[in-house]
Amino acid sequence: MTNSTWLQQELQLPAYQRGFHLITHEVENAIPALRHVTMGLCHVFIQHSSASLTLNENADPTVRGDFERHFNQMVPQNAPYYQHTYEGPDDMPAHLKASILGASVTIPVRQGRLALGTWQGIYLGEHRDHALGRRLIITVQEQ
Repeated sequence: MTNSTWLQQELQLPAYQRGFHLITHEVENAIPALRHVTMGLCHVFIQHSSASLTLNENADPTVRGDFERHFNQMVPQNAPYYQHTYEGPDDMPAHLKASILGASVTIPVRQGRLALGTWQGIYLGEHRDHALGRRLIITVQEQ
């Protein structure tokens, strides 16, 4: 049995407009030692309750627009049953979208690269109208 090596880095993302944004390169660039990992796992966690992470299509930007439109229909603003409205009409929907999509993704690492599929990328789901930026914790375990 071999020992595992752990790497961890905090990544501060800039403010993004509301919607879905590819952040794969930002994640990869945050841990330069990733290129030396032969086999392992990369876990990316967002430290916020009104934004999310997910994996999906990385080539056609219309997919990200469709994601935003779909989730806005699925989780509308100003629903009459929302009680948590202190921070504006986008606040409670942002929390719901973040819970539906999730706060983390885990991706295999193979030969120094994230082992994503040909058309996969890491999305930041920014669900607030005026977010100030988001903080990620990226943890890599090498076997």
